[in-house]
Amino acid sequence: MARYHHLGPTAFLLPTAAGDLAAFLKSHNNSPTPNDRLCSLENFLSILIMENFVSKQQKTGFQDVEYYLVKWKGWPESTNTWEPLSNLRCPQLLQQFSSDKNSFLSRVKKGKAVTPKNSRKSLPPAVAEYIVKKAKQRIALQRWQDYLNRRKNHKGMIFVENTVDLEGPPLDFYYINEYRPAPGITINNEATFGCSCTDCFMGKCCPVEAGVVLAYNKNQQIKIKPGTPIYECNSRCQCGPDCPNRIVQKGTQYSLCIFRTSNGCGWGVKTLVKIKRMSFVMEYVGEVITSEEAEKRGQLYDNQGITYLFDLDYESDEFTVDAARYGNVSHFVNHSCDPNLQVFSVFIENLDTRLPRIALFSTRTIKAGEELTFDYQMKGCGELSSDSVDHSPAKKRVRTECKCGAETCRGYLN
Repeated sequence: MARYHHLGPTAFLLPTAAGDLAAFLKSHNNSPTPNDRLCSLENFLSILIMENFVSKQQKTGFQDVEYYLVKWKGWPESTNTWEPLSNLRCPQLLQQFSSDKNSFLSRVKKGKAVTPKNSRKSLPPAVAEYIVKKAKQRIALQRWQDYLNRRKNHKGMIFVENTVDLEGPPLDFYYINEYRPAPGITINNEATFGCSCTDCFMGKCCPVEAGVVLAYNKNQQIKIKPGTPIYECNSRCQCGPDCPNRIVQKGTQYSLCIFRTSNGCGWGVKTLVKIKRMSFVMEYVGEVITSEEAEKRGQLYDNQGITYLFDLDYESDEFTVDAARYGNVSHFVNHSCDPNLQVFSVFIENLDTRLPRIALFSTRTIKAGEELTFDYQMKGCGELSSDSVDHSPAKKRVRTECKCGAETCRGYLN
């Protein structure tokens, strides 16, 4: 649920991500009855406003409606409820709250200590400092969220949430939508030929020409086994954008949330909507480097306890994707020894088998609010694997402890 701090008789909400509201409402089955609430409307102990709890683009059923979190007199905080403005009959309390909130924000922007005029005693310095830092963090995360959504080129929205600590946006991370080749590496993103099918689902389409079967069924779910490459229609094909063989190239269709984990795994990614099994979720993109450069960077990343290298060894072992500094949402997806995402190699415009695109598909139905994970040592894409430079016998590498918590956990990421 949302996090907040009391500031005297009123309180200021430190909002979390979209989707918390629905979860909060579902979890509070023992809240006061409608009659209890109507009888208590003039006796609030505190009211909190939730700002930007849902984007207008997100269809959750709450857009364009202002909700307040209400603490009911005589009831514990576990029974707090979200109420639309139309339910409130306490203009004086609302006016007081608005005044206190504006005063609070004004002082935060000026970097001053936060102490309401009508509070009986000042907050301890450490608490006041924490509130100011949390407010500044919220502003920084909101700006980063706006940046991510400006940069993305897909339908799904990106949200950011941190209810765990004071960590802000990563300072040295740049959002990209496709591979970024390192100097000296060329990626040809212009197809040399395409199909002339009138019905790619039934015709002799691009996959057949490549010697494989069509990867998708009529529900746009993947039907091939891991290890089989995906060949989608490209810009030279005569089929239109609704072709059933154009899935990965349309990008992420789901709204996702980059959130701070509470188990020591740093940032993670969760879905805000239900994802059906065998559905395309996202691509893994980053800087394309040589395997020799990957060996050098791998040693540094091992010492830092991070893993962002993904070998493109579908047929050869010449190139690696490094998502440490350049990447998309997949940069923040954590490892699990029992993942809900599976890796597939994809070819669309560029048919060079040394440079497949990396697509992540769901292995099962994923519930809204569930964290997305894939196995960093996953095999099955023509031996495509994350950080598989770990298999080099030339040096002894630092082993990174796995914190996935799965029953089948192997204990280490590498």
